[in-house]
Amino acid sequence: MSYFAIVLLVFAVILLFSVVKIVPQGREFTVERFGKYTKTLKPGISILTPFVERIGRRMNMMEQVLDVPTQEVITKDNAVVKVDGIVFIQVMDAAAAAYRVDDLNYAIAQLCMTNLRTVVGSMELDEVLSQRDAINTRLLHVIDAATEPWGVKANRIEIKDLTPPADITNAMARQMKAERERRAVVTEADGEKQAAITRAEGAKQAAILEAEGRKEAAFRDAEAREREAEAEAKATAMVSEAIARGDVNAINYFVAQRYVDAFAEMARNPTQKTVIVPAEMGSLVGTIAGIGELVGLAKDQQHTPPRPPARATRSGGAVPPTA
Repeated sequence: MSYFAIVLLVFAVILLFSVVKIVPQGREFTVERFGKYTKTLKPGISILTPFVERIGRRMNMMEQVLDVPTQEVITKDNAVVKVDGIVFIQVMDAAAAAYRVDDLNYAIAQLCMTNLRTVVGSMELDEVLSQRDAINTRLLHVIDAATEPWGVKANRIEIKDLTPPADITNAMARQMKAERERRAVVTEADGEKQAAITRAEGAKQAAILEAEGRKEAAFRDAEAREREAEAEAKATAMVSEAIARGDVNAINYFVAQRYVDAFAEMARNPTQKTVIVPAEMGSLVGTIAGIGELVGLAKDQQHTPPRPPARATRSGGAVPPTA
Protein backbone atom coordinates (compact mmCIF):
# COMPACT_ATOMS: atom_id res chain seq x y z
CA MET A 1 0.00 0.00 0.00
CA SER A 2 2.81 2.40 0.75
CA TYR A 3 4.42 1.92 -2.68
CA PHE A 4 1.09 2.37 -4.38
CA ALA A 5 0.44 5.61 -2.50
CA ILE A 6 3.85 6.98 -3.46
CA VAL A 7 3.32 6.15 -7.12
CA LEU A 8 -0.13 7.69 -6.99
CA LEU A 9 1.25 10.85 -5.40
CA VAL A 10 3.99 11.16 -8.02
CA PHE A 11 1.45 10.65 -10.79
CA ALA A 12 -0.80 13.34 -9.28
CA VAL A 13 2.08 15.83 -9.11
CA ILE A 14 3.06 15.15 -12.74
CA LEU A 15 -0.53 15.50 -13.82
CA LEU A 16 -0.87 18.76 -11.91
CA PHE A 17 2.21 20.30 -13.54
CA SER A 18 1.08 19.19 -16.98
CA VAL A 19 -2.42 20.62 -16.56
CA VAL A 20 -1.83 23.86 -14.61
CA LYS A 21 0.28 26.39 -16.52
CA ILE A 22 1.53 29.77 -15.28
CA VAL A 23 2.47 32.27 -18.02
CA PRO A 24 4.87 35.09 -16.89
CA GLN A 25 4.41 38.73 -17.85
CA GLY A 26 5.80 39.57 -21.31
CA ARG A 27 5.31 36.01 -22.57
CA GLU A 28 2.54 34.14 -24.38
CA PHE A 29 2.19 30.35 -24.85
CA THR A 30 0.46 28.61 -27.72
CA VAL A 31 -1.71 25.55 -26.96
CA GLU A 32 -1.83 22.52 -29.26
CA ARG A 33 -4.45 19.79 -29.17
CA PHE A 34 -3.13 16.61 -30.72
CA GLY A 35 -0.54 18.77 -32.51
CA LYS A 36 -2.98 21.39 -33.81
CA TYR A 37 -2.95 25.00 -32.61
CA THR A 38 -6.08 25.85 -30.64
CA LYS A 39 -5.47 28.96 -28.53
CA THR A 40 -2.92 31.31 -26.95
CA LEU A 41 -2.39 31.59 -23.21
CA LYS A 42 -2.01 35.12 -21.85
CA PRO A 43 0.07 36.00 -18.76
CA GLY A 44 -1.40 34.39 -15.64
CA ILE A 45 -2.55 30.88 -14.61
CA SER A 46 -4.36 28.54 -17.00
CA ILE A 47 -5.58 24.89 -16.90
CA LEU A 48 -5.20 22.53 -19.84
CA THR A 49 -7.06 19.36 -20.65
CA PRO A 50 -4.87 16.49 -19.45
CA PHE A 51 -3.47 14.09 -22.03
CA VAL A 52 -5.13 16.17 -24.81
CA GLU A 53 -3.61 19.67 -24.79
CA ARG A 54 -0.03 20.74 -24.41
CA ILE A 55 2.12 23.86 -24.71
CA GLY A 56 3.34 24.38 -28.28
CA ARG A 57 5.58 27.53 -28.44
CA ARG A 58 6.69 29.98 -25.78
CA MET A 59 6.83 33.40 -27.45
CA ASN A 60 8.57 36.51 -26.15
CA MET A 61 6.20 39.48 -26.55
CA MET A 62 8.66 42.16 -25.42
CA GLU A 63 10.65 44.37 -27.81
CA GLN A 64 13.82 42.65 -28.98
CA VAL A 65 17.04 43.83 -30.57
CA LEU A 66 18.56 41.83 -33.42
CA ASP A 67 22.01 42.35 -34.92
CA VAL A 68 22.36 42.62 -38.68
CA PRO A 69 25.69 40.97 -39.62
CA THR A 70 28.41 43.00 -41.34
CA GLN A 71 28.45 42.72 -45.12
CA GLU A 72 30.16 44.37 -48.08
CA VAL A 73 27.93 46.40 -50.35
CA ILE A 74 28.78 47.96 -53.72
CA THR A 75 27.34 51.44 -54.12
CA LYS A 76 26.00 52.98 -57.29
CA ASP A 77 29.39 54.58 -58.09
CA ASN A 78 31.21 51.21 -57.62
CA ALA A 79 32.59 51.89 -54.13
CA VAL A 80 32.73 48.94 -51.72
CA VAL A 81 31.61 49.71 -48.17
CA LYS A 82 31.11 47.54 -45.11
CA VAL A 83 27.71 47.96 -43.48
CA ASP A 84 26.05 46.49 -40.40
CA GLY A 85 23.12 47.51 -38.24
CA ILE A 86 20.53 46.65 -35.62
CA VAL A 87 16.76 46.19 -35.83
CA PHE A 88 14.20 46.57 -33.04
CA ILE A 89 11.22 44.20 -33.36
CA GLN A 90 8.22 43.20 -31.27
CA VAL A 91 5.96 40.18 -31.65
CA MET A 92 2.34 41.31 -31.88
CA ASP A 93 0.68 37.95 -32.79
CA ALA A 94 2.18 34.92 -31.01
CA ALA A 95 0.41 32.35 -33.18
CA ALA A 96 1.51 33.96 -36.48
CA ALA A 97 5.10 34.37 -35.27
CA ALA A 98 5.18 30.74 -34.09
CA TYR A 99 3.59 28.94 -37.04
CA ARG A 100 4.10 31.16 -40.12
CA VAL A 101 7.89 31.33 -40.15
CA ASP A 102 10.60 29.00 -38.97
CA ASP A 103 13.39 30.63 -36.89
CA LEU A 104 11.93 34.10 -36.72
CA ASN A 105 15.13 35.91 -35.69
CA TYR A 106 17.22 34.39 -38.48
CA ALA A 107 14.55 35.20 -41.06
CA ILE A 108 14.38 38.86 -39.98
CA ALA A 109 18.19 39.19 -40.01
CA GLN A 110 18.40 37.81 -43.56
CA LEU A 111 15.59 40.07 -44.67
CA CYS A 112 17.42 43.11 -43.29
CA MET A 113 20.68 42.13 -44.99
CA THR A 114 19.13 41.74 -48.42
CA ASN A 115 17.19 45.00 -48.23
CA LEU A 116 20.23 46.81 -46.89
CA ARG A 117 22.20 45.75 -49.97
CA THR A 118 19.33 46.90 -52.19
CA VAL A 119 18.99 50.32 -50.60
CA VAL A 120 22.70 51.10 -50.27
CA GLY A 121 23.43 49.75 -53.76
CA SER A 122 21.01 52.24 -55.29
CA MET A 123 22.86 55.25 -53.81
CA GLU A 124 26.24 56.84 -54.39
CA LEU A 125 28.92 56.81 -51.71
CA ASP A 126 28.47 60.46 -50.72
CA GLU A 127 24.74 59.92 -50.32
CA VAL A 128 25.30 56.79 -48.24
CA LEU A 129 27.67 58.63 -45.90
CA SER A 130 25.47 61.71 -45.52
CA GLN A 131 21.93 60.28 -45.62
CA ARG A 132 21.79 57.61 -42.95
CA ASP A 133 18.40 58.78 -41.77
CA ALA A 134 16.97 58.34 -45.27
CA ILE A 135 18.44 54.81 -45.45
CA ASN A 136 16.97 53.92 -42.05
CA THR A 137 13.54 55.20 -43.08
CA ARG A 138 13.51 53.23 -46.33
CA LEU A 139 14.67 50.03 -44.59
CA LEU A 140 12.08 50.39 -41.84
CA HIS A 141 9.27 50.76 -44.37
CA VAL A 142 10.36 47.65 -46.31
CA ILE A 143 11.07 45.44 -43.26
CA ASP A 144 7.84 46.41 -41.50
CA ALA A 145 5.78 45.54 -44.56
CA ALA A 146 7.59 42.19 -44.99
CA THR A 147 7.25 41.07 -41.34
CA GLU A 148 3.59 42.06 -40.93
CA PRO A 149 2.30 38.60 -42.09
CA TRP A 150 4.54 37.03 -39.42
CA GLY A 151 2.82 38.98 -36.64
CA VAL A 152 5.95 41.09 -36.01
CA LYS A 153 6.25 44.87 -35.83
CA ALA A 154 9.57 46.49 -36.84
CA ASN A 155 9.90 49.59 -34.68
CA ARG A 156 13.32 50.94 -35.67
CA ILE A 157 16.28 50.11 -37.89
CA GLU A 158 19.64 51.80 -37.41
CA ILE A 159 22.88 51.51 -39.39
CA LYS A 160 25.44 50.86 -36.69
CA ASP A 161 28.66 51.06 -38.70
CA LEU A 162 29.50 52.11 -42.24
CA THR A 163 33.15 51.78 -43.28
CA PRO A 164 34.42 52.87 -46.72
CA PRO A 165 37.70 51.50 -48.18
CA ALA A 166 41.04 52.82 -46.89
CA ASP A 167 41.93 54.69 -50.08
CA ILE A 168 38.56 56.45 -50.10
CA THR A 169 39.01 57.32 -46.43
CA ASN A 170 42.39 58.90 -47.15
CA ALA A 171 40.95 60.82 -50.09
CA MET A 172 38.13 62.08 -47.89
CA ALA A 173 40.64 63.19 -45.25
CA ARG A 174 42.64 65.15 -47.85
CA GLN A 175 39.44 66.68 -49.20
CA MET A 176 38.36 67.73 -45.72
CA LYS A 177 41.78 69.28 -45.04
CA ALA A 178 41.70 71.19 -48.34
CA GLU A 179 38.17 72.40 -47.61
CA ARG A 180 39.16 73.64 -44.16
CA GLU A 181 42.21 75.41 -45.58
CA ARG A 182 40.00 77.04 -48.21
CA ARG A 183 37.61 78.22 -45.52
CA ALA A 184 40.52 79.62 -43.51
CA VAL A 185 41.79 81.56 -46.54
CA VAL A 186 38.31 82.87 -47.31
CA THR A 187 37.80 83.91 -43.69
CA GLU A 188 41.18 85.67 -43.62
CA ALA A 189 40.41 87.45 -46.89
CA ASP A 190 37.03 88.55 -45.55
CA GLY A 191 38.73 89.90 -42.44
CA GLU A 192 41.26 91.88 -44.48
CA LYS A 193 38.44 93.19 -46.66
CA GLN A 194 36.43 94.37 -43.67
CA ALA A 195 39.55 95.96 -42.16
CA ALA A 196 40.30 97.80 -45.41
CA ILE A 197 36.70 99.00 -45.62
CA THR A 198 36.84 100.19 -42.02
CA ARG A 199 40.12 102.04 -42.61
CA ALA A 200 38.71 103.64 -45.77
CA GLU A 201 35.58 104.73 -43.90
CA GLY A 202 37.76 106.21 -41.15
CA ALA A 203 39.92 108.10 -43.68
CA LYS A 204 36.76 109.34 -45.41
CA GLN A 205 35.27 110.63 -42.17
CA ALA A 206 38.59 112.25 -41.22
CA ALA A 207 38.81 113.95 -44.62
CA ILE A 208 35.20 115.17 -44.32
CA LEU A 209 35.83 116.57 -40.83
CA GLU A 210 39.08 118.19 -41.95
CA ALA A 211 37.35 119.79 -44.93
CA GLU A 212 34.54 121.03 -42.69
CA GLY A 213 37.16 122.47 -40.34
CA ARG A 214 38.93 124.28 -43.19
CA LYS A 215 35.58 125.55 -44.44
CA GLU A 216 34.67 126.91 -41.00
CA ALA A 217 38.13 128.46 -40.56
CA ALA A 218 37.94 130.08 -43.99
CA PHE A 219 34.48 131.41 -43.15
CA ARG A 220 35.75 132.85 -39.87
CA ASP A 221 38.80 134.40 -41.59
CA ALA A 222 36.63 135.92 -44.28
CA GLU A 223 34.26 137.30 -41.66
CA ALA A 224 37.19 138.78 -39.70
CA ARG A 225 38.66 140.34 -42.85
CA GLU A 226 35.24 141.74 -43.74
CA ARG A 227 34.85 143.35 -40.33
CA GLU A 228 38.42 144.68 -40.48
CA ALA A 229 37.72 146.10 -43.94
CA GLU A 230 34.52 147.72 -42.65
CA ALA A 231 36.38 149.27 -39.72
CA GLU A 232 39.17 150.50 -41.98
CA ALA A 233 36.58 151.88 -44.42
CA LYS A 234 34.84 153.73 -41.59
CA ALA A 235 38.17 155.12 -40.37
CA THR A 236 39.14 156.18 -43.88
CA ALA A 237 35.74 157.81 -44.35
CA MET A 238 36.15 159.77 -41.11
CA VAL A 239 39.67 160.89 -42.08
CA SER A 240 38.43 161.84 -45.56
CA GLU A 241 35.64 163.94 -44.06
CA ALA A 242 38.15 165.67 -41.82
CA ILE A 243 40.45 166.33 -44.76
CA ALA A 244 37.51 167.70 -46.73
CA ARG A 245 36.81 170.12 -43.92
CA GLY A 246 40.44 171.29 -44.19
CA ASP A 247 41.64 169.79 -40.92
CA VAL A 248 45.47 169.65 -41.07
CA ASN A 249 45.67 167.26 -38.13
CA ALA A 250 43.64 164.68 -40.03
CA ILE A 251 46.09 164.86 -42.91
CA ASN A 252 48.96 164.43 -40.48
CA TYR A 253 47.20 161.44 -38.89
CA PHE A 254 46.72 159.72 -42.26
CA VAL A 255 50.35 160.27 -43.30
CA ALA A 256 51.70 159.20 -39.91
CA GLN A 257 49.69 155.99 -39.96
CA ARG A 258 51.10 155.04 -43.38
CA TYR A 259 54.58 156.00 -42.20
CA VAL A 260 54.39 153.84 -39.08
CA ASP A 261 52.97 150.86 -41.00
CA ALA A 262 55.77 151.00 -43.56
CA PHE A 263 58.42 151.28 -40.85
CA ALA A 264 56.92 148.27 -38.94
CA GLU A 265 56.79 146.16 -42.13
CA MET A 266 60.46 146.93 -42.77
CA ALA A 267 61.37 145.95 -39.21
CA ARG A 268 59.49 142.63 -39.45
CA ASN A 269 61.26 141.58 -42.66
CA PRO A 270 63.31 138.41 -41.79
CA THR A 271 66.00 139.32 -44.38
CA GLN A 272 66.50 142.76 -42.86
CA LYS A 273 69.53 142.68 -40.55
CA THR A 274 69.87 146.42 -39.98
CA VAL A 275 67.09 148.93 -39.25
CA ILE A 276 67.80 152.53 -40.20
CA VAL A 277 65.96 155.04 -38.08
CA PRO A 278 64.82 158.04 -40.15
CA ALA A 279 66.43 161.39 -39.39
CA GLU A 280 63.10 163.22 -39.40
CA MET A 281 62.04 161.80 -36.03
CA GLY A 282 61.25 165.29 -34.84
CA SER A 283 58.72 165.71 -37.60
CA LEU A 284 57.23 162.33 -36.70
CA VAL A 285 56.93 163.41 -33.08
CA GLY A 286 55.31 166.58 -34.22
CA THR A 287 52.90 164.64 -36.33
CA ILE A 288 51.98 162.44 -33.36
CA ALA A 289 51.51 165.56 -31.24
CA GLY A 290 49.24 166.92 -33.94
CA ILE A 291 47.25 163.71 -33.82
CA GLY A 292 46.90 164.15 -30.07
CA GLU A 293 45.60 167.70 -30.55
CA LEU A 294 43.15 166.40 -33.17
CA VAL A 295 41.84 163.80 -30.77
CA GLY A 296 41.53 166.40 -27.97
CA LEU A 297 39.70 168.78 -30.25
CA ALA A 298 37.27 166.03 -31.23
CA LYS A 299 36.57 165.32 -27.56
CA ASP A 300 35.97 169.05 -26.85
CA GLN A 301 33.58 169.25 -29.73
CA GLN A 302 31.66 166.31 -28.35
CA HIS A 303 31.36 167.77 -24.81
CA THR A 304 30.83 171.51 -25.70
CA PRO A 305 27.22 172.49 -26.64
CA PRO A 306 26.79 174.40 -29.92
CA ARG A 307 26.71 178.25 -29.71
CA PRO A 308 23.62 180.13 -31.07
CA PRO A 309 24.14 182.25 -34.21
CA ALA A 310 24.75 186.05 -33.94
CA ARG A 311 21.86 188.49 -34.56
CA ALA A 312 22.28 191.12 -37.24
CA THR A 313 21.80 194.85 -36.45
CA ARG A 314 20.45 197.59 -38.65
CA SER A 315 23.92 198.81 -39.54
CA GLY A 316 24.89 195.26 -40.53
CA GLY A 317 27.04 194.62 -37.44
CA ALA A 318 26.76 191.56 -35.27
CA VAL A 319 25.25 191.76 -31.81
CA PRO A 320 27.07 189.58 -29.29
CA PRO A 321 24.90 187.03 -27.58
CA THR A 322 23.82 187.65 -23.98
CA ALA A 323 25.05 185.35 -21.29
